[in-house]
Amino acid sequence: MFLYRLIVNQKKMKLMKLLPYAICGLFLLSLCSSTMPPPKKAGNIYVSDYENVLGTSFEFKAVALTSAKADVAENAALKEIDRLNKILSGYDASSEFSRWFHGEKKATKVSPELFEVLSLFDKWREQSNGALDASAEVVGRVWKAAAKRNQQPTSQELAAAVATIKQAHWRLDAVNHTATHLDDAPLMLNSFAKSYIISKACDAALATSAISGVVINIGGDIVVRGDHAEQILISDPQADAENDLPVARLNISNKAIATSGNYRRGELVNGQWHSHIVDPRTGLPADKVLSSTVVADNATDAGALATALNVLTPEESEALVATIPQAEFMLITSDGKRVQSKGWKDLELPVKRREISRSAGITDDKNWDPDYELVISLELSQIEGMRVHSPYVAVWVVDKDKKPVRHIALWYRKPKYLDEMPAWYDTYYEKFANEDRSVSSTTSATRPAGKYTLKWDGKNDKGDFVKRGTYTIMIEVAREHGTHQLMTREMDFTKKPALISLPGNIEVASASLNYVKKS
Repeated sequence: MFLYRLIVNQKKMKLMKLLPYAICGLFLLSLCSSTMPPPKKAGNIYVSDYENVLGTSFEFKAVALTSAKADVAENAALKEIDRLNKILSGYDASSEFSRWFHGEKKATKVSPELFEVLSLFDKWREQSNGALDASAEVVGRVWKAAAKRNQQPTSQELAAAVATIKQAHWRLDAVNHTATHLDDAPLMLNSFAKSYIISKACDAALATSAISGVVINIGGDIVVRGDHAEQILISDPQADAENDLPVARLNISNKAIATSGNYRRGELVNGQWHSHIVDPRTGLPADKVLSSTVVADNATDAGALATALNVLTPEESEALVATIPQAEFMLITSDGKRVQSKGWKDLELPVKRREISRSAGITDDKNWDPDYELVISLELSQIEGMRVHSPYVAVWVVDKDKKPVRHIALWYRKPKYLDEMPAWYDTYYEKFANEDRSVSSTTSATRPAGKYTLKWDGKNDKGDFVKRGTYTIMIEVAREHGTHQLMTREMDFTKKPALISLPGNIEVASASLNYVKKS
C-alpha cells in the first residue's frame, strides 16, 4: 500500500507541473475545447460545485490570487442566495413571499427585494403582452391534475384558468412600499427570480474585493461579471446529454445568459407529452419552441425573455427582444429550425465538430451499429440538511482485457485530489495531463438537482467505432477526503438492446445503462 501511494503521489507531482491553473472546474473531456486567452489580471480560476441550490445544480467560479480569497467570495455569494431565497421562494412556507401570499389581503409593507420582483412581474406582464405572468401557475395546476387522471383538461377548465389569470393579483404602492394581495390565484416567481438572485449573488461576491471576476451558474442560468470572459456552451435540446456537442458556443463578458425550454420538464397526459411552460393567454402548453436562449446586460431581462420567448411566435420574440438594448436571442423551434437575432452571430464562436470516424456508416456483424448508443443515467445522492460540494465523478469504458476504450466524462474541482479516484487515475491521468482543459459553462433548461445523462456512441478515444462485443462501463465517484465508490457493469453489445439498473450507494442514489436505438 505504501508503494502504491508513493507511485500515485509521483504521478500527481508530474500532473501538477502541467496544470495552467491551480484549479480547473467541472468539465467534460469529450466536449469541444476553448481557445480563449487567460484572464487579464493575475489570478487563478477557482471552481466550486454544489447540488440542490434553489432546487438544481450550482457552479461558482472566481478569478482570485488564492483559494482563500475565492472562498471568501463564494461564502458571500451563497449567503446572499440563502437570504434572497428566504424572501422569494414559493416552496418555503416560511419565506416572506409565502407569508405575504397566505396573509391578510391588506396593504403590507414588504422588503425592497420582494417589492422589486413584484414590480418586475408587472412590467413584464405588460411588455410581453401577457406571455409572462406569475399566475401561470393556475394553468400549470390544471395540467398537473389532468396528468394524474390521464385525461386532457376540458375547455371549460382551461377557460376558467385563463379568466383567473387575467385578473389583477396584487396592488403595489411605491410611496409606502406596500403590496396588497388581491385574490387566491396561485402565484410563483420562478420565471426570472433565479436570474435575479444570481445577479445579486455576483454583486455580493465582487463586493468582498477578494476576487476580480466571477461566474455563477444555477441550473443553466449564468451571470459573468468582472475581469473575466467565459466560454458558454448552449445545450442541444434535441440531444441533451452532458457530453453531447452544444448547439452553439459563445464568448460572454459582463453579461447574463438564460435558457428556457420544454425538453426536461412537463406532463404526460394520455400518452402525449406537454411542456411545463404554458401560455397564460390560452391555457395551452407552449409547444412551438424547444429552447430559447437570451443574452442581456441585465440578468432579470435575460431570464424573463427566455421564458416569454417559449410562448411567443418568432416574430413576436424578435419584436420583444428589440425593446431591450444589447439583448440577443436564439430559438430552436419544434421542427428543428434555428432562429436568431441579427447581433447573435457577433457573440458566437465556431463549434468544433468531432471528426467523422473512418468506420462511420459501416454496418456489419463485426462493427458497432451506428444506429445504437448507450445512455448512462446518474442520480447523485443528496445529503439532507447539509450543503456539500458535489462529488468527483469519472465515467469510462474498458474492453474485455480491461484496457481503456473510451473516456466519457470527468467532473472535478481540484486536480490534486483526483488520485482519490484511483481506478480512473491509473487509467487516464496521462491523457488528462496533456489535454486542453479550458474551463467553460453550460446553459440549458433547468434540470432537477443531481440528475445527469451521458452517452456512449460506440466509438473509442480515437473516434473509430469499436467492434461489437463485451465491454465494461466504469463509474467512479469520490469526495475530497471522503467516501469512494467504484461501480462497474459488463455489457454484451452483440445482444439486443437492454436496460440495466445498477444498485445505488452512498454517493449515487441510482444509475442505469440503457442500450437503445438512437431517437
